[in-house]
Amino acid sequence: MARHGQPEIFNTDQGCQFTSQAFTGVLEAHGVAISMDGKGCYRDNIFVERLWRSVKYECVYLKAFKDGAHLKQELGRYFAWYNQERPHQGLDDATPDEVYFPQPVKQAA
Repeated sequence: MARHGQPEIFNTDQGCQFTSQAFTGVLEAHGVAISMDGKGCYRDNIFVERLWRSVKYECVYLKAFKDGAHLKQELGRYFAWYNQERPHQGLDDATPDEVYFPQPVKQAA
């Protein structure tokens, strides 16, 4: 939240890291609504599931990582590429950054 701001709602799956009191307690303490998918219902979170499929098949499965630091570095590179350079069919072949951070329209002088 310090880096990206406080969301109104946080949607997760039923992973133990998201159902733990430590995690949910932080969200509740900040007044963030918690939304969890149903157990075993991958379709509830299909967009995130699709993202992780892309991460695995376009990055993780293609490389041999030396250690956790190397993995973190490569994932950072992947997500920069994914958001800034990779066209997305669902966004009419634009990148996420082009859609969510559009350039202001320049006014004629």
